[in-house]
Amino acid sequence: MKKLEWTAALRTSIALTLALAGAVQLHAASLAPVAAENGMVVSAQHLATQVGVDVLKRGGNAIDSAVAVGYALAVVYPAAGNLGGGGFMTLQLADGRKTFLDFREKAPLAATANMYLDKDGNVIKGLSTNGHLAVGVPGTVSGLEMAREKYGTMKRAALIAPSIKLAERGFVLEQGDIDMLTTATADFRKDPASGAIFLNKGEPFAVGQKLVQKDLARTLRAVSRNGTDGFYKGPVGAAIVASSQAGKGLITQADLDQYQTRELPPVECDYRGYHVISAPPPSSGGVVICEMLNILEGYPLKDLGFRSAQAVHYQIEAMRHAYVDRNSYLGDPDFVKNPLDRLLDKGYAAKIRGVIDPAKAGISKDIKPGVAPHEGSNTTHYSIVDQWGNAVSVTYTLNDWFGAKVTAAKTGVLLNNEMDDFTSKVGVPNMYGLVQGEANAIGPGKRPLSSMSPTIMTKDGKPVFVVGTPGGSRIITVVLHTILNVVDYGMNVQEAVDAPRFHQQWLPDVTNVETFALSPDTRKILTDMGHNLGVPQPANHAAAIIVGAPSLGGKPVGTNRFYGANDPRRNTGLALGY
Repeated sequence: MKKLEWTAALRTSIALTLALAGAVQLHAASLAPVAAENGMVVSAQHLATQVGVDVLKRGGNAIDSAVAVGYALAVVYPAAGNLGGGGFMTLQLADGRKTFLDFREKAPLAATANMYLDKDGNVIKGLSTNGHLAVGVPGTVSGLEMAREKYGTMKRAALIAPSIKLAERGFVLEQGDIDMLTTATADFRKDPASGAIFLNKGEPFAVGQKLVQKDLARTLRAVSRNGTDGFYKGPVGAAIVASSQAGKGLITQADLDQYQTRELPPVECDYRGYHVISAPPPSSGGVVICEMLNILEGYPLKDLGFRSAQAVHYQIEAMRHAYVDRNSYLGDPDFVKNPLDRLLDKGYAAKIRGVIDPAKAGISKDIKPGVAPHEGSNTTHYSIVDQWGNAVSVTYTLNDWFGAKVTAAKTGVLLNNEMDDFTSKVGVPNMYGLVQGEANAIGPGKRPLSSMSPTIMTKDGKPVFVVGTPGGSRIITVVLHTILNVVDYGMNVQEAVDAPRFHQQWLPDVTNVETFALSPDTRKILTDMGHNLGVPQPANHAAAIIVGAPSLGGKPVGTNRFYGANDPRRNTGLALGY
């Protein structure tokens, strides 16, 4: 090409780019949101997402799809998808009903408050995180089955069949799958039942190889035939008990027999014209999200600007104050009286705003229960919306990646280490650094406090935003960020998920900041205000859907009604609709 022609072509290209920039709104996201006409599924593993979309295509509703995705993730996302763990499901039904299913793990009946302490009263490292003594009574199968029976439309066998096939025939491992598996290679080598499945002749799997799980396929078949009895009773139940006893765990057949999913009213609040529906205790998620939103509603976040030092300061302080309440007052509602009316009250939020200094960071150790105004404590997520307007937000977990790093022999079921979410000893941090109180002490049959926050936001009674994430104590702040991003900052759903985050949980007194979240001059202003800014925490994997347009109150693209965003941080997952 001659120089003149090349220059003319370049000018034309620049002119076209500028014209397009003027015609469309420029976006910060790496990708446009995934758009679809009839429904949307976002999960942390592409094969599980595909299973969920296939259910929607076959005429199933969002609940049917959620059940199928739950079973599929147990096969294709063993780090957190599970039959041997538990979780929460928030539902907004097409007819306007709202409900919440709690299938959180429970402490075994033989559990005691001091079971992880030595004779001197000190916490024994690793006892509440690794091995059979760390395992709570699993709830996932009970929860998925209750959801299907009460709110689904399809037969159990049809929803479990894809998962049986994936377990029986195996699936090809991609880089994201390998990255997860290799984090636990050393642990798999210590537990023969896990090593037989998740190692390839004693060595880590490689990209392109197949993971086959014959025992898990048999367990899924038993559930397909017999429902919850296929898991909690019969050969599978007996194998879970035998495995626990062989590993010096506490789970007995009586524990499995008494497990039941609870249906509870969700926690609800309003934020700038939107209605938020989220997880009640034993999750702290909904309460703390609503408390933070109530505090932040009193500040002009949009006018202050995204990631301005002042806006970040107010968000950090809202987090700090709300986590004091989380760690001090909240627990299993069957065992403690949760002061929800007070914590969700807009007047209480105003009192907290009254003690937040606009120019100075709070000092966590000086902000504590009993001091005004606080008087009177890893995982995976998926989001689904169907064509009728049913919305489902599910977070379920083994707690840490691969749970207690032990598999119940002959079942293929990886077991959780959920007992670490209890307060092993008042004032001693757990795996996520959370320092918790008496309300969350271990008790037989009690469910540990959680941060899981499956959340649905509505406008005029219709779902407009479905969101959730894994990440231990950071779940709550990630959900908060995505809500602020779409409501206050007008981001589209992918931008809201992609945007860098920060996290403050009262103790330790440090705010963890993701790379690129704050500019150097903003950091300086915040440190001069007294903020202790720390390194990023491990990545979360948020899954979000906006209904109606790519952003709240935006314009739809063609005939598409559903816009999904998969978090790029973990190199797995897929947003897909049809």
